[in-house]
Amino acid sequence: MARLDQVITNIVDIFLEYADDEGKKHQLNKEELKKVLQQEMQSPELKGNINADDIEEAMEMLDKNHDGEVNFREFCRCVSVLAKCYYHKKTGKGGKRCKGKEHEGEQED
Repeated sequence: MARLDQVITNIVDIFLEYADDEGKKHQLNKEELKKVLQQEMQSPELKGNINADDIEEAMEMLDKNHDGEVNFREFCRCVSVLAKCYYHKKTGKGGKRCKGKEHEGEQED
């Protein structure tokens, strides 16, 4: 499988694996989100951007429709923000924008 194919299928598979644990099917509640962040993110460059230890802040940042759970669209937004932060770190551009709630007003690249 090509690398981009693998990335896309991994994102979907990870979401479905954790979202079907408890609560609403195909949505992540706080505990499920915490498990994803703790178990699936090991890189210090990414862990600092969305912190599993402060799950309330992470939920507030990700849960755009304010239903108390993270749906797939919101999860994809999270992955996209993390990818942008990693890109900025690798290229040396825009690193200050990649911290917590500051993502919400960021410009499109």
